[in-house]
Amino acid sequence: MNEWDKEYLKLCKKILTTGVEVENRTGINTIKIPSYELNFDLEKEFPILTTKQLFHRQAVTEMLWIWQMGSNKVKDLQDRKVHIWDEWMVDKDGIYRIYEPDGKCEYDPEKEVEVIDPLSVPVDDPFGKFHEFKPKKDRNGNIMKAKSLIPGKTIRAAKWYGKKYAGTIGTAYGFITDRYQFAKTLIETIKKDPTDRRMVKSLWQDEFLRTAVLPSCVWSTEWDVTDGKLNLLVHQRSCDVPLGLPFNVTQYATLLMMIAQVTNLKPGTIQHSIKDAHIYVNQIDGIKEQIEREKEYNKLSKVNHQELEKMLSKVNEELLQIEDKKSKKYQLLDTKARIIDMILNPETPEMVLNPEIDDFFKFDNSLELKDVKVLKYKHMGKINFPIAQ
Repeated sequence: MNEWDKEYLKLCKKILTTGVEVENRTGINTIKIPSYELNFDLEKEFPILTTKQLFHRQAVTEMLWIWQMGSNKVKDLQDRKVHIWDEWMVDKDGIYRIYEPDGKCEYDPEKEVEVIDPLSVPVDDPFGKFHEFKPKKDRNGNIMKAKSLIPGKTIRAAKWYGKKYAGTIGTAYGFITDRYQFAKTLIETIKKDPTDRRMVKSLWQDEFLRTAVLPSCVWSTEWDVTDGKLNLLVHQRSCDVPLGLPFNVTQYATLLMMIAQVTNLKPGTIQHSIKDAHIYVNQIDGIKEQIEREKEYNKLSKVNHQELEKMLSKVNEELLQIEDKKSKKYQLLDTKARIIDMILNPETPEMVLNPEIDDFFKFDNSLELKDVKVLKYKHMGKINFPIAQ
């Protein structure tokens, strides 16, 4: 098991044991700690979780969507079979609909809510802390209303972004990187002035917060070149530890490697600074399962290899006899088999980039992601965590 897994589960345990339960805008409480910092040295290890499966193709594709494609169009992800932003997409009518968490209330397809206008508050109060949001009116002066567009999900609130933002996440993430040409200017600065101390890229732009469906969680990066190595400091204002953090860490490690390659530098270190590290209360069971996997790994690591080989053979026989591959019993046995195999045949995951690419904008961002490969990646299987909108 790699060091990143150990540090990650250390954070999870800290949240569960010392965290405070708080309410938040999603309607699902979180257990949170105020801050945390992680440190990675890419010369020693590429950070990708093994205690659960990390879908690295989706993670890297999302990163390229933001930093390389400069896109806020959700369809660009959907075309690449990535659906992590589907719930934050502005609908065809220009309205962004927010739904009640699953299981929180009875489905009511007739429920109607007023559509609020994000631009009804001033730019210095983008979240309406000091000014009340006003409802959006149509051309006839009538207050706009919205119903659910998703069968089985009850609408909770709605915001007007306008049809020009339909199919997007508004003025967030890729919209910002494209507007300010972050990747292009960063690379040019590294090449021309590597000792520059002003290589700061901020996705948090007050001017565009009102029309951002979800303001950037990973909002700032600071870049540094020392002794031929490219180093990175990442700032994250809010961190969904079970779902978001594993993606974010692997994404920014990959981005650092890509930028280092096209600027003829070695990838160095990443400091990942987190504010509000949290676990949603409906994710606790999944995190506890992940912690149990670590315990099982540590326990089985003490068993001699001959016994482990016998154990693996028996587990594989049991797996063949279970017809329901989605059953809890099958999943537990499958995880055990994976853990034993990781102990008997240890591998260190490697991120491999196409060495012929010398232009960041030429890394393949298609469905195949041809220029990015993760080799020797063994994991303990999937754990499904619910999303909070």
